[in-house]
Amino acid sequence: MKIELKPVWTRFRAYQLGEPGSSFSYFADGHFTLIEAKLTERSFPSLTAELKACGKSTIDTLHITSWDQDHCDLKELQEILNKLQPRKIEYPGYEHDSDNYKNCLHEILRYRDSRRKAAQSMIAQCIDPPYVKSLEDAKGLGYNDIIFHPKEEFFGSNDNSTVKLYRGGMFNLASLGDIEHANIGSMLRRSRSFKAEVDILILAHHGSNNDVNSKKFFETVKPTIAVCSADYDNQYGHPHDEVKEALYQAGVRVVTTKTGDILIESVPNHRKEYLVTNYMSNTTDVSSQKRYVSKKFHLLNMNADTIRNRLHPGFKGLK
Repeated sequence: MKIELKPVWTRFRAYQLGEPGSSFSYFADGHFTLIEAKLTERSFPSLTAELKACGKSTIDTLHITSWDQDHCDLKELQEILNKLQPRKIEYPGYEHDSDNYKNCLHEILRYRDSRRKAAQSMIAQCIDPPYVKSLEDAKGLGYNDIIFHPKEEFFGSNDNSTVKLYRGGMFNLASLGDIEHANIGSMLRRSRSFKAEVDILILAHHGSNNDVNSKKFFETVKPTIAVCSADYDNQYGHPHDEVKEALYQAGVRVVTTKTGDILIESVPNHRKEYLVTNYMSNTTDVSSQKRYVSKKFHLLNMNADTIRNRLHPGFKGLK
């Protein structure tokens, strides 16, 4: 049965933090997700304005991909919990020997218990291999999110980051956390959903040079836009020159938070086009702006036979 294309007002924002780290939000169908527990003096006004633009005063989900401090900072996590009151927290399932991991996990569980004690809605979901394996496999095209990783535990903590494809809106967003391992990249390249549906790709590990941020990966997945979170001074040189070259050769446009926030918003009637805007630092002045057509629009406007062949190559029909 063909899935109908739906009009869904969709917004994505990458926040300039003024320091190393990442912070993003994805809003679709009334649901607001904050990606990473980072909140700085520079990003807080932008996040407040973004919530207001979406008609929200609190966030629905806080999604944390990694226990590293540039993804989850204790004091900033506490501020998010106190001010933005998420009803769901998705947190990494791997253990880490850092105090940051122990303190942040303790704070999340304390917040969960206090909400439940006050009879307020709250889910704290550990994203670990057993949980990911318990999820139903994605079937065909649609609007349901997919968690791809961690399906198994890796030695390096970076490779235990959560990989999630947000599909609730009219354009799809892939969040890769800090993954670097070639096997994870290979798994994503083999996924029909992942390689066919990603519009916006948050570069793995801030755009560092690794086995995932490769020309082969970019040419297979073919995201329209690659997003790199980098502090204003960009002391780490993200994205790496080799990654920039690989993206250029694959024909993928790169936008970064070095110049300011990035806003990507669906264009009415919220079915086909989205507008990518890069702002000047800490202002509402526009640095660049361009429109694109979502992959979902193309895919869901195909006829049934074409869709079936994309999802199941070689399928000759039922007898």
